[in-house]
Amino acid sequence: MIVTEDYDSRSSESQINPQGKGLLRREHANMLSCVRCGLCLTSCPTYVLSGHEAESPRGRVAMARALVEDKARLTPDLIEHEQNCLVCDACTAVCPAGVDMDPIQVALRSAVEPHLRDRRSRRERALRWLAFRKIFADMRFFRLLVRALRLYQSSGLQWMARRSGMLRLLGLAEAEALLPPDLPDGFVIPQGQRYPAGERSRGRAVSLFVGCITSTALAGIDWSTIRVCRRAGWTVSATGGQGCCGALNAHGGDLEGMKAMAKRNIEAFEKEGGVPVVVNSAGCGAMLKHYGYHFRDDPEWAERAQAFSARVRDLVEIVRPQDLRFYRPLELVVTYQDPCHLAHAQKIRREPRELLRAIPGLELREMGESDLCCGSAGVYNLTNPKQARQLRQRKLENASLTGADVLVTANPGCYIQLQAKNGGMRVKHIVELLDEATAPDDAQEKVRA
Repeated sequence: MIVTEDYDSRSSESQINPQGKGLLRREHANMLSCVRCGLCLTSCPTYVLSGHEAESPRGRVAMARALVEDKARLTPDLIEHEQNCLVCDACTAVCPAGVDMDPIQVALRSAVEPHLRDRRSRRERALRWLAFRKIFADMRFFRLLVRALRLYQSSGLQWMARRSGMLRLLGLAEAEALLPPDLPDGFVIPQGQRYPAGERSRGRAVSLFVGCITSTALAGIDWSTIRVCRRAGWTVSATGGQGCCGALNAHGGDLEGMKAMAKRNIEAFEKEGGVPVVVNSAGCGAMLKHYGYHFRDDPEWAERAQAFSARVRDLVEIVRPQDLRFYRPLELVVTYQDPCHLAHAQKIRREPRELLRAIPGLELREMGESDLCCGSAGVYNLTNPKQARQLRQRKLENASLTGADVLVTANPGCYIQLQAKNGGMRVKHIVELLDEATAPDDAQEKVRA
């Protein structure tokens, strides 16, 4: 860790305030579990890229521990190394001592946020407020944004902006390239709709967590999820009152904003009783399953949050190959990339592969480093474009070596990251392939509200 000369250790500007220190103290025992064995090093994307100790999980835990023990102070380089973390949980998955990196990073980022806020320009502060407290916090604004982006695509403005070089001049070319092509004109707006199970009905029901991206910009994924669940014998409800899971807020230093979103979701899904809550986004699923942890010290919400988290299931946990009737062979060679928050945070690796191998005609080829982060990590590809670009290129090169036609994922963030500048390889969410392979020949059962 480098301590810069222009920071005074006694200055309040280089210290975490008491509230932030309290957040870090709650994770002190977690930090103390680290025995510095180094087994995490080769699993960490930023360490793999840089070889720098401060860019490793071991280094980040040591710096966070030094802060809470008053052995270090906030410096620009410390903050940079901590915020370079993708919070992918790869280190957590391999740690023999049980260190959990996600809550350490959530606490740390919320603790340093007041320190960073004063150093941001008015424009940066306004953009953070708009993103975290309006767009992510209220799906009406999120849907409005996606409609505006669809107009940008369909009106010819996108073509003009790309051809004129204006995006490059404004420094927006790389971020704009992440925009999914052909944004839909219809969204999944949860208002309590119920979609009855298909011919294999077993009297089972699930509530669908529609997500912010998968209900709007990638709404086709939600529609595919509804159809596949129905064909697997589940009655699906689109629970009203739900919103964004809050993961982006939590990892962006807005823990209070995340908790407000979590309370709204818990209240909304409590109306459905104890039925499973199905998720098609690995990142959302990991956060929803962590609600219980984040409210563990809140006497009013701890039990409710834990009960909700216990109900959350990824799509591949509730849909099994034997539940589906496959009508159409898919003559495809595919490779599967493990989303970090499915493989590491939720420890789900086998189920998606079993589903893919069950599709007639489909050949699954394993890729190298399938569980190394692709660089999406929420909005990491916007805040850390250099590292995100390097990780995407590494992922795409590994996928290309398999000779696959399609790169399959189970997370919308990975989907968006990998479909941009990918050299022509098709990218699909696993549920899209399951939807295609299980569609009845008469195609009469399409669900679209």
